[in-house]
Amino acid sequence: MNRFDLLKQLENYVPFNEQEAKDKDLIINFINNNDDAFLRTNNIAHITASSWVLNKERNKILMIYHNIYNSWSWLGGHADGEEDLLKVAIKEVKEEAGIEDVRPISEEIFSLESLTVDGHIKKGQYVSSHLHLNITYLLEADDKESTSIKEDENSGVAWFDIDEAVSKSSEEWFKERIYTKLNQKL
Repeated sequence: MNRFDLLKQLENYVPFNEQEAKDKDLIINFINNNDDAFLRTNNIAHITASSWVLNKERNKILMIYHNIYNSWSWLGGHADGEEDLLKVAIKEVKEEAGIEDVRPISEEIFSLESLTVDGHIKKGQYVSSHLHLNITYLLEADDKESTSIKEDENSGVAWFDIDEAVSKSSEEWFKERIYTKLNQKL
């Protein structure tokens, strides 16, 4: 998938709520107006891909304990030049949770989000506050497969019952606006 395929998929995406409708317009405009939309060199926003990872029985969610946010969260990361965001989402799950058996439940976009990121230190360098214009995919992994942490990003990997996953996060906005929405969409 390339930028044009992604834009077509975004244009055809039917928003779940007002937040997704507004974020859809924002993401499409950003990609259309920024040659470096898929790179971290853009100081305003970065295109990212996240995933809501279910087990085969569809009763558990995979989460990591994110070091920067000190909270249990979904898995995902920066496009870093890759325009196939489903590929990015799968790669990030493999890297962050240390598992190999990951596949899409659907190749369609599951959710859209515009997320604020406060300034922080990463790898000894200050990163200014910016937006993550995020595409979320619904993935499946084997909850019997052993997991491992990615020490520079997280300090825990765990499966939680679907409702418990929301309550494990300490980020109130994510609990109310993102994780609850993702579960409602299931």
